[in-house]
Amino acid sequence: MESGPAIFAGGVFALFGGGLLAWTAARMRRGEPVADGVRPVVSATVSGVVALLAVAVGVWCFTRI
Repeated sequence: MESGPAIFAGGVFALFGGGLLAWTAARMRRGEPVADGVRPVVSATVSGVVALLAVAVGVWCFTRI
């Protein structure tokens, strides 16, 4: 019965991380800022790191099934 929450949490983290990664890549490809008032390199780096961490947590949750 504990696999249900692990599947849900893994799916949420994986979807969030993938969506954030795609959104960041699309904004950078168009030359638009990722965050207002922050240098583009810093905002893209922080956003990319958070996205990759979310995907990694999602994969970790899926390995706990």
